[in-house]
Amino acid sequence: MEYDIIELGSRIRKQLPKKRFWHTVGVAYTASDMALIFGESGNRALIAGLLHDCAKYLSDQEILSECIRHDIPVSGVEKEQSFLLHAKLGAYYAEQEYGIKDEGILSAIRWHTTGRPEMTVLEQIVYLADYIEPLRTQPTEPPLDEIRRMCFTDLDRAVYLVADNTIRYLRSEGTRMDPMTERTYLYYKERIDARG
Repeated sequence: MEYDIIELGSRIRKQLPKKRFWHTVGVAYTASDMALIFGESGNRALIAGLLHDCAKYLSDQEILSECIRHDIPVSGVEKEQSFLLHAKLGAYYAEQEYGIKDEGILSAIRWHTTGRPEMTVLEQIVYLADYIEPLRTQPTEPPLDEIRRMCFTDLDRAVYLVADNTIRYLRSEGTRMDPMTERTYLYYKERIDARG
């Protein structure tokens, strides 16, 4: 199915705060570039990137309320840290409000925050693009520029590094972690370790 990317971008620009919109543009173009390297559709990656934060204009409480209203499952951790729910709600909005029917795009939006074991190439790309887009400046180990280069050469290793950095950050902040984040880390660590 063909989607009008210009129209999607225009609608997102009106919906999101300015800073969030520019982050979204960075994710969309980073994802599109990565897709071309890894044999995924650049257009699908661009759309998933444009819509990955389409629910982020709402407050955390509004996101939780919307998930409950639309019967989107909410875990205990998500109820405590409702900002995690923007990915699930974003996938719902992408389908219901933006007319996206491609399950691969919807899944990439749904998993862009926590990742998951056995991600598809598109899911990995959007998960990584969200972390490395050009406006991001967070401290990482190894340095962010090294992780950025890895994202264009080895998706599995890049997912492992991003999940590892995410877990270390959450622990340093004393923030309760979504179990899926740890499952993502363990799965990709095992894949990397198996390669030797």
